Amino acid sequence: MGQVLRRENIAEFVRNLQKSGKTVAATNGCFDILHVGHVRYLQKSKSFADYLLVLLNSDKSVKLIKGEGRPINSENDRAEILSALSCVDYVVLFDEDSPKNLLDEIKPDVYTKGADYNMQTLPEADIMKKNNTRVEFIEFVEGKSTTNTINKIKE
Repeated sequence: MGQVLRRENIAEFVRNLQKSGKTVAATNGCFDILHVGHVRYLQKSKSFADYLLVLLNSDKSVKLIKGEGRPINSENDRAEILSALSCVDYVVLFDEDSPKNLLDEIKPDVYTKGADYNMQTLPEADIMKKNNTRVEFIEFVEGKSTTNTINKIKE
């Protein structure tokens, strides 16, 4: 079972893992209503490193990105659910609309993102290049998204 870590300590924590010879993959997202697409994405993300760190958008951050009415589940609930997955080692919350600053602080070995991005459209590309972080793009599971789930419930 994974752990929810405090942002203040995360950069030093990751550095210590790396100093011990371990690799760290990072990914980010809202993970509001967990579905099979999320689980497969996180499992694939974990396959690239010894440890998987999920940078989780806080409630404030989700509201900035997704608008009023979101998130459906609170940040504490989302963090606990994610940390219960065997493929997730650590979860850390962040308030900004982008994980760029946090990624620059932690400098993971690998960063994963959905395949709807590429290096030309990836907002974090400059940070990844600067810190020599490998980027892996992961295909989505067709038709699986939180928005689709919410729309289905509304119907």
